[in-house]
Amino acid sequence: MCGRFSLATDIYALQEQFNFEFNDEVTINPRFNVAPSQQILTIGSNGGKRIGITMKWGLVPSWSKDSKIGYKMINARAEGIDQKPSFKTPFKHKRCLIVCDGFYEWKKEGENKQPFRFVMEDGRPFAFAGLWDEWDKNGEPLYSCTIITTTPNEITQEVHNRMPVILEEDAYDVWMDSKMNDTEYLKSLLIPFPSKKMKSYPVSTLVNSPKNDVAECLAQLTVYKEE
Repeated sequence: MCGRFSLATDIYALQEQFNFEFNDEVTINPRFNVAPSQQILTIGSNGGKRIGITMKWGLVPSWSKDSKIGYKMINARAEGIDQKPSFKTPFKHKRCLIVCDGFYEWKKEGENKQPFRFVMEDGRPFAFAGLWDEWDKNGEPLYSCTIITTTPNEITQEVHNRMPVILEEDAYDVWMDSKMNDTEYLKSLLIPFPSKKMKSYPVSTLVNSPKNDVAECLAQLTVYKEE
């Protein structure tokens, strides 16, 4: 699963890299330890234009009777995604990018779990493949999303048996295109990202608590000994 990530990059730098419009009235602060149920930055397509919008992390399907279902929907497995009731409709028409600059996973070492941070080799932000939906109750729309996961690549499998789907830049527009309905092609994008383009390093257990949304979460441990 993918249960924690960071987005500490300046919003204007993100707009330059991902080429999207954004409502300046919404403040995007640096985030070092983003957790489920929080508002996160997503990018979608509207008439061919890339639009940034914040959504709640944890998908609430439009047909759901209770928004609490979102706590169980922070991730969507790529395998069979076009068949699962909660994801098959968003997979057809409501696909988005979820922007980040690193994500965390935990490696079990004896009785303890050591957190690792995964980033791009070049240090640039990147985008997860996401799905979104709109849930409406009492006239108040709730926009929510989920991160798609897949099997691990060589670098992530050392820590965890799943990894988020990271999209190549040339797949962004086709992924966000709601008119794109080639299911098999879309599923072909949901594969492990090349490990040679990534790197990882151990970080402080500060990230274990979502209350610790501080820059120290990003720092590499200077002293680390594997079991």
